[in-house]
Amino acid sequence: MPDVMPDTLPNPSNVTSLIDRRLLHETVIDQLRDLIVQGELAPETKLNERVLAERLGTSRTPLREAIKFLASEGLVELLPNRGAVVAPLKPEKMKEVFVVLGALEALAGELACRNANEDDIADIRALHFHMLAHHARGELAQYFKYNQQIHSRIMDCAGNATLTASYRSLNAHVKRARYLANLSRERWDKAVHEHGEILDALTHRDGVRLQALLRDHLANKLVLVMEALNKNNKAEIAR
Repeated sequence: MPDVMPDTLPNPSNVTSLIDRRLLHETVIDQLRDLIVQGELAPETKLNERVLAERLGTSRTPLREAIKFLASEGLVELLPNRGAVVAPLKPEKMKEVFVVLGALEALAGELACRNANEDDIADIRALHFHMLAHHARGELAQYFKYNQQIHSRIMDCAGNATLTASYRSLNAHVKRARYLANLSRERWDKAVHEHGEILDALTHRDGVRLQALLRDHLANKLVLVMEALNKNNKAEIAR
């Protein structure tokens, strides 16, 4: 009997179109997220679709999809009759989230020391050196991307999907705050030193030490975030 080709085989051009749309969708999300996290779009700024579409070189459809996605991350608020605005940074909310994130990262550090293999640790070490290079050149945006990848890889090495999902959901809400904490050069230098200790503890699989380091790392960030938010609030009142 001759082979019969099924009628349901995907059209290659349709598959390519789907991939292109997905890549465009992810690219626009990343670009808009960066504008918000890095402070180029300040809290409570109204997101003008026409202006943003021109700035990002895209059409309004993928931009609207990106806005909805970032709303799910807590970076954007969708307000009735007002459209979309950059979500405000609320001090009390930041305190709550950072406390929980500190506990999650501490647990991940303990588990990673048990479960990470040598390749995992080598990957994290490579990310650390890339991060150091951007710190040395004063490139905060690029530094921050590697910084976040390090925290994410430690979380992955914990080998607990529930822990990872909880962490990523919460971390999306405070990425701007974590970026804000490095705007002080003194704090930025201190964060780099803390990351060196974190890598050392992971390399030596010292779970107790890594737990404490990660929890303190988040606590130190929270102090700087609160100082920055209080400073911004006073500046707004003075106006």
